[in-house]
Parts: sequence; C-alpha cells; structure tokens
Amino acid sequence: MFRSRAEKKVADAGYDPSRLPPGQYLTEKWPVLHAGSVPTVDLATWDFRIWGEVENPIRLSWEELEQLPSSEVTVDIHCVTRWSRFDTTFRGVHWSELAKLVQPKPGARFAVAHAEQGFTSNVPLEAIEADDALIAYGADGEPLTPDHGWPLRLMVPSRYFWKSAKWLRGIELLDHDRPGFWERYGYNNNADFTKEERYGF
Repeated sequence: MFRSRAEKKVADAGYDPSRLPPGQYLTEKWPVLHAGSVPTVDLATWDFRIWGEVENPIRLSWEELEQLPSSEVTVDIHCVTRWSRFDTTFRGVHWSELAKLVQPKPGARFAVAHAEQGFTSNVPLEAIEADDALIAYGADGEPLTPDHGWPLRLMVPSRYFWKSAKWLRGIELLDHDRPGFWERYGYNNNADFTKEERYGF
C-alpha cells in the first residue's frame, strides 16, 4: 500500500518508494528556481574565500580551486517546492580538503555560504563535513550550467536544496548560528526534509 500517488509513481519508475520524503514528488527534470537574475561571471577575476573562525583565512582563484583533489558523489536532492530528483551526480571539492588549508578553530560550529548578489544560506558545520556534501562545480558529468550555479555551488543533500547556495563565493565559519536570506523570510532554519521543516523555526 502506498501513502500517496507520488509514492506509486516512484515505484512505477523502479525506485524504492521509501526514498521519497514526505510531501515530495519525483521528477526527472531539474527545475530552475532562484531569486534575482543569473550573475555574469569572469573566471579571470573570480575568487573563493573562507574566513571567520579559522586559523588561516584563504582566497583561492578558479585555477587554484580546480587544482585541489576532487570528489564525486551521487545523491538525491529535494526542493522545498516539493520536487525531488534522484541519483544526481556532483563533482567538486570536499570540505575536508579546504579544512586542511584553513584549519577551523575549535569553536567553529556553523557555516554561512556567501553567494553572488548578497545571497546567504546557513547550515551547521557538520552538514558540509558530511561525506556526501561538496563544494560543487559539476553535475551529471558536465560543468554546472549558469542556471544551476556555475561556476560553483554548495551542495548539502541532507537539507532542502535552498541551503545549497548557487554562485558560491565564500564560506564564513562562525561560533554561532546566523540565519540566511530565505530563513529571514520565514523559511525553516534547519530545513530537514525528512521532517518537512519547510517554514518557520
């Protein structure tokens, strides 16, 4: 017995219905959703920063970022607008490689992703430390498209996908939590899709 038509569709597609979080539906497409316009990026002047509760703040050029060891993960992604996309493959740099460079201080507990146009998103540091999280520059065997965050985005599959900030320019480590852009507009601060934490604290 299926809980919903959405679960039946997942089963009909050959997937385990338990993979679909509550309130979601499966799509093979990757819908494009963001506030504002797609930024114009010049890789010659682009950089990526990490600062805050770290021993060694860094600023990396695109070339320096690409030279770091890369990883690939395949994950399911879940949007607060209720779509889910299974088996999406991302390539990028795992946080552990960046942590070697910046050496987070013992008090670092939260990460704020800073993106183009002043957008921010916040997660506990453990969310970007997870094995399946990445600082991603590729998806499904290709570079990210501009609509999906090229040249760089955060990818945190343990949360609703608005936490995976597009057009990433930096990560600030903090000893306290600081709500991001959507959280200040009423979205849930934790955003655990297994608990349908969509709106409100």
